[in-house]
Amino acid sequence: MTVTVNTETPATPEDRATTRLRSARVEELISAMTLEEKLGQLYGLWAGASADGAEVAPHQHDMDKPPTLDELLPHGLGQLTRPFGTVPVDPALGALSLMRTQQRIAAGNRFAIPALAHDECLAGFAAWGATTYPVPLSWGAAFDPDLVREVGGAIGRDMRSVGVHQGLAPVLDVVRDARWGRVEETIGEDPYLVGTTATAYIQGIESAGVVATLKHFVGYSASRGGRNLAPVSMGTRERADVMLPPFEMAVRESGVRSVMHAYTDTDGVPCAADEELLTGLLRDTWGFEGTVVADYFGVAFLKTLHGVAGDWGGAAAAALTAGVDVELPTVKTFGEPLRDAVAAGQLSEKVIDRALRRVLTQKAQLGLLDPDWSPLPPALADIDPAALDDPATLRGTVSLDLAAHRDISRRLAERSVILLSNDGVLPLDRPARIALIGPQARTPTAVLGCYSFPVHVGSQHPGTPDGVELPTLREALAKEFPGTEIVTALGAGIDTPDTDGFAEAVRVARDADVVIAALGDRAGLFGRGTSGEGCDAESLDLPGVQGELLDALLDTGTPVVVTLLAGRPYALGRATGEAAAIVQAFFPGQEGTPAVAGVLSGRINPSGRLPVSVPRLPGAQPSTYLAASLARVSEVSNIDPTPAFGFGHGLAYTSFAWSDLDERDLVDAIPTDGTARLSFTVRNTGGRSGAEVVQVYLHDPVASVVQPVQRLIGYVRVPLEPGERARIEVTVPADLASFTGRDGRRVVEPGELELRLSASSTDTRLTARAVLTGPARCVDHTRELHAGFSVTR
Repeated sequence: MTVTVNTETPATPEDRATTRLRSARVEELISAMTLEEKLGQLYGLWAGASADGAEVAPHQHDMDKPPTLDELLPHGLGQLTRPFGTVPVDPALGALSLMRTQQRIAAGNRFAIPALAHDECLAGFAAWGATTYPVPLSWGAAFDPDLVREVGGAIGRDMRSVGVHQGLAPVLDVVRDARWGRVEETIGEDPYLVGTTATAYIQGIESAGVVATLKHFVGYSASRGGRNLAPVSMGTRERADVMLPPFEMAVRESGVRSVMHAYTDTDGVPCAADEELLTGLLRDTWGFEGTVVADYFGVAFLKTLHGVAGDWGGAAAAALTAGVDVELPTVKTFGEPLRDAVAAGQLSEKVIDRALRRVLTQKAQLGLLDPDWSPLPPALADIDPAALDDPATLRGTVSLDLAAHRDISRRLAERSVILLSNDGVLPLDRPARIALIGPQARTPTAVLGCYSFPVHVGSQHPGTPDGVELPTLREALAKEFPGTEIVTALGAGIDTPDTDGFAEAVRVARDADVVIAALGDRAGLFGRGTSGEGCDAESLDLPGVQGELLDALLDTGTPVVVTLLAGRPYALGRATGEAAAIVQAFFPGQEGTPAVAGVLSGRINPSGRLPVSVPRLPGAQPSTYLAASLARVSEVSNIDPTPAFGFGHGLAYTSFAWSDLDERDLVDAIPTDGTARLSFTVRNTGGRSGAEVVQVYLHDPVASVVQPVQRLIGYVRVPLEPGERARIEVTVPADLASFTGRDGRRVVEPGELELRLSASSTDTRLTARAVLTGPARCVDHTRELHAGFSVTR
């Protein structure tokens, strides 16, 4: 793994002069603005771009009737919400629509300030026709931050080209319960994997000049029962040692410029009203200087859901005091209710100015306050100016699905496919007949998550083309196996109770050389899918009757290759031990089915690793590998939470031998402010090239507070040719052994440690032991965060 820490290029005299001018402009504006004008910069308007290039139109969402643009213009507007992610619109016409709207916004207020436009970008720019990438859970499966950094850069360039300034991604929530519907949006169940991968994505998107947004700060994924937006009951230590580290790493290393608060409350305190979190920790301790934006309707929820505010003005005052700067998606509480609260003495105007300064500073950094600012986006810069007055000629002139970006999506999809088990049936050796059975066989969107445009927006516009090519698994297999007869049967729907298709599926299976059981999830929102926001699971059984279908296929005696296109891990019952092979892909994007087909054929040697554990039992939740001894199997409970396949697991079509551990540097005790050093060899002992993912886990057998049995502290992908070996040197700062002690401070304690050099959390290959000596040492947010890796061939 390459750890890239954001380091700013030393400012030139010209840069410093520009910064001074912009800072002076911000202060001039704050001094000159009326209260209404100040508030105008602190909220957004949800307005989708026009399909014919006209100005945006306010989005009629479910929460409230939005104000019109005319009502807001005299006082200015802080943000435009999802101009591309609201309705299907041709990219060129969307860019034209946004440009015209920005002209109108700037002309409509006396300071000529345009809005900052934001959109979703979780698995690609959420715009019609934009490249779709694997979901973040696949980012984690790739164990490849460098490639994820490329993804972020490509997405950012697409957004910036059409005039979008901010992207609402990535999600840094650590999975605590796989029943939660938004697992597909997360990177995994380990905070170090989440932090390093998310930091790389942010570095990519910020390098394109787009503001990245950390979300959801903090604890959203730890909701009770895996239910969306349910209360969170974790203690301060779990919050500090599991949920916060990814955010801390991103703030320190990525250059991120925005944070979104979580909807949830933790121990009764809503994140949107938590001053200790949003100001004390985020800003005063970590030094974050960007903006904090509300999750959609999150400020209003302080009144309607949390009951900590009696009216809209009280909700606005609580959020602003805590440190929320911008209300999204549309003004509700930060308008007239906030103005009245200030007039009533409920909130000082200085708090308004504090948020305004952050908002205007960000707009200044984006060039939106420069005297030569132009609303013309790069995508239209080379267009004949006459064409801007004839939208029909613009249609189809801007592409958001470039070949280079599809290539990045392909590479990530290929590296994220995980081979969970294999009795030798894979790779398939030119079978005469394949039975492709299951609900994912012929579904183009089976590879997309809930925040992809075709699912998130396109599903609400029947008849609208997807905008990108989405080959089905059936089509990908036909291309991968040109001489093979492929017979398809549905068998069952994703989540329907109907078993009428079982008989045909069994017949087709019996007549085939091999069965590919295409199972998994349908992404959707708020109950319209089996995975996605608001699509929580009661258990981790496969949705609907897919588990029963799988058992029926196993009973045929034909070798069954379980192929999962899903948003979360599922318990597979008998198939865990009886299937010929199991292949897991987490919504791998538009290049996903060719990647899966390539793994099945052997064209691709799988190298993905599980970012979340696959459960053995459907009801043993919540359960992750990052757990203390009491969370494991014991004689005092009849529930065994041992996973079928543990975090970090993944097979390949080659084999790797680990040997020659050198721990001579560990013979002497290491001070609690020192560094452990060791080295070992990994050799490809198989007959084809492949990549081993070296994972280093720390085990602390005795500590002053209960610790997880082990936790990931570093990893590196090591590609090797057949017979090739690599010498891997690892340096582990003692800081990585730190945890939150009884007094709430992070501490490195003296004592014995184990460094487990592993192929997964359940497959330790070599173990090194070290002893830390000296006094217990308190560390803070400036501590070391990474182990170092040096790979020599």
